[in-house]
Amino acid sequence: MSALLLAAAAGATFIGVSARWNWWRRIRHDGLRTLMYHKIGTPPRGSRLKNLWVCTREFRWQMEYLLRYGYTPLLFSELRDVQAGRRRLPEKPVLVTFDDGYANNYEAVFPILKELGVKANIFLVYECMERHNEWHDPATEPWMRMLTWAQVLDMQNSGWVEFGSHTMKHRNLTALSQQEVRWEVSESKKRIEEKLGRPAIAFAYPYGAGAYASAVRAAAREAGYAFDFGIRQGISPWPWTAEAGPLKRMFIRGDDNRFDFHLQMTRGKSRF
Repeated sequence: MSALLLAAAAGATFIGVSARWNWWRRIRHDGLRTLMYHKIGTPPRGSRLKNLWVCTREFRWQMEYLLRYGYTPLLFSELRDVQAGRRRLPEKPVLVTFDDGYANNYEAVFPILKELGVKANIFLVYECMERHNEWHDPATEPWMRMLTWAQVLDMQNSGWVEFGSHTMKHRNLTALSQQEVRWEVSESKKRIEEKLGRPAIAFAYPYGAGAYASAVRAAAREAGYAFDFGIRQGISPWPWTAEAGPLKRMFIRGDDNRFDFHLQMTRGKSRF
């Protein structure tokens, strides 16, 4: 009887693991991996969005993982050079990206990037710079300090970080008029470029909204971005063309463990 119970328990465990993780999927060696982060550090008291936070220790481990397994973190401009044929794609390319532009990206992330020699990219919400994440309901997620332009310029001048647009106000683009959508995507590009003196060549849709809405995506493409990013999980095929749809990203969650991260990198997703 005990043997039967042990077998049943083992079977239940196997089913549970299979349902939780995608370990059984084929290992992917091709394509472009794009990691999506938001905040690095300890969630504040009252946060109901703890999965947007990755602790500093785990973020460091994840960046060390990339280097240990031969991944080459790229800047947006380097990927654009690959697309234009001016540069060869590394064997295992990866983009490290951050949405929103929180101050902790400078205070917690930037020192690790410099120490390890990892390149990263940050999508900025223009009108929230030097202010706070005002698109969040403070009852759900306490307001946090955003990056200053001085911090952004310091990171840009270091050569380890580049910047793209995450719109002017971080609004859901599918809830706006087409005129408002155009303003959100094109005005943010223009103003970021004026501030930084470099092209803003990449765009990320707030909440992923509009990434697969033809009118919204057309506005982003017409604004002149070389790359646009949604939030669908997976590894993007390469070579990539705009006709293939927005580039995919892998959301790195605060409750992910190290096996999750390994599955993200090798299978394109860790969970169902």
